[in-house]
Amino acid sequence: MSEVFENNSVLSLLRNFYIRNSKAILIIFSIFLILVILYVSNNQITKTNNVKAAKIYNDWTSQETESENGKILANKLFNQLVETYEDSGYAQIALINQASLEAKNGNLEKALEYYEILTSSTEGYGGNKLYNKISRINTARINYALENYDEALNVLEKYSSSSNALIHELIGDILAKQDKFDLAKEQYIIAKGKYTDETSLSIISMKISNISSE
Repeated sequence: MSEVFENNSVLSLLRNFYIRNSKAILIIFSIFLILVILYVSNNQITKTNNVKAAKIYNDWTSQETESENGKILANKLFNQLVETYEDSGYAQIALINQASLEAKNGNLEKALEYYEILTSSTEGYGGNKLYNKISRINTARINYALENYDEALNVLEKYSSSSNALIHELIGDILAKQDKFDLAKEQYIIAKGKYTDETSLSIISMKISNISSE
């Protein structure tokens, strides 16, 4: 009998709690339901977009570029991929490939433009950290080649505490060009502590030696 009474008391308390807080409960439930719907919808949209991006990417990579019409069509496909599906992995790989090609051909400003788009599209929550790092390093290298030293340092600032020896060496190279030899040496020493292969260690040791004589 006491158990029945206790159960009734619990049910009564729950019922009273619901009556007092029904509006808040309904609001919380509605928000939760909306979030679930948005999450499912976003996943579905992402999958659909990836399929479409993959199709354009495959068409772009298989497009012949020897003829003038072929080049025009390839550029059209590339622009469509980057402009419509900028956040997809296919667009980001295409940007890396195209930027590398432009840099190899000496079109540094164009390469810089592509890397800046890539940096923006891989930034923040959910962004591809590896591509973002690749993009920033190459953006810094191009700015270094163009003697835009402040811009080169700014783009590397996000990874200035990185464990990547290459980034510290690059920062050191930029600082050396600005005649900030003490700061450059600090970066070279950090890089030396992180390199493990003999070739890199030899090069960085030479840079430290050269800068010490400045």
